[in-house]
Amino acid sequence: MFFGSDFDKTQIKTSNAEINFVHGGTGSPLLLLHGYPQTHVIWHEVAPRLARNFHVICPDLRGYGDSSKPPSTPDHYPYSKRAMAQDMVEVMGALGYSEFSVAGHDRGARVTHRMALDYPEKIKKACVMDIVPTYHMFKTTDQHFATGYYHWFFLIQPDGLPERMIGADPAYYFSEKIKRWSAPGAVFADAAMSEYIRCFSQPDAIHASCEDYRAAASIDLKHDEEDMNKKVECPLLVLWGARGFVNSTYDVLGVWSEHAKNVEGRALDCGHFLPEEAPGVVFNDLLRFFGSE
Repeated sequence: MFFGSDFDKTQIKTSNAEINFVHGGTGSPLLLLHGYPQTHVIWHEVAPRLARNFHVICPDLRGYGDSSKPPSTPDHYPYSKRAMAQDMVEVMGALGYSEFSVAGHDRGARVTHRMALDYPEKIKKACVMDIVPTYHMFKTTDQHFATGYYHWFFLIQPDGLPERMIGADPAYYFSEKIKRWSAPGAVFADAAMSEYIRCFSQPDAIHASCEDYRAAASIDLKHDEEDMNKKVECPLLVLWGARGFVNSTYDVLGVWSEHAKNVEGRALDCGHFLPEEAPGVVFNDLLRFFGSE
């Protein structure tokens, strides 16, 4: 529906989840990871174009879309970026790839960062979109950050509080998130919005997405602290929205240069949702970066 007849939809069971994904095209493998609160559909305007040059794989992260929502644990490990990264490595392995490139947006970019640290031998090149590292963002928190990224602190609240509040009207919550994070005047496809809301409105999806953020504020930080001396080894492309929060808050390339050895990047004229707000520019930048071996 979203990617055309050249893409196939399937599922692969990983060690602890079942991952739903679409894939198509021929060439070097390129994994594309979505963020919160969306699904693989965020790539619907970019992936078909990239499929002319790459084998493009677009999964739903565990807890999102039509991928499984495994039970969590008190330490939130099942929704850690390490667990999510392992899912993706296992999916790519099942497709026959021991090496691949990856681009991630938002939460998918955080999974990409963790994957590059945990599996440096597998990641040829990586792109992260509209983030700086989780550890840096938490450790530099101030009133400006807490106001702009209030959801980081809302979603981690225990005892089902955010689940119940979001669940009272998930369509409203989702639509407000898209509106607040995108640039003024940004247009999103009606069919894509309907699909996002269908997936996000599931109670287990709301809970799983909260667990994603709870992991980020706990076990993910422990993993980051353990790896403070590690840097991303592969070439890293960083893209972000010039009209978004990340651009107004951080020296994006400066921060990433402390966490990766070979960094390049730039701001695009859009808000947070780069693949949908600026799909042509994202396609061109990804083709240039990943196409030059």
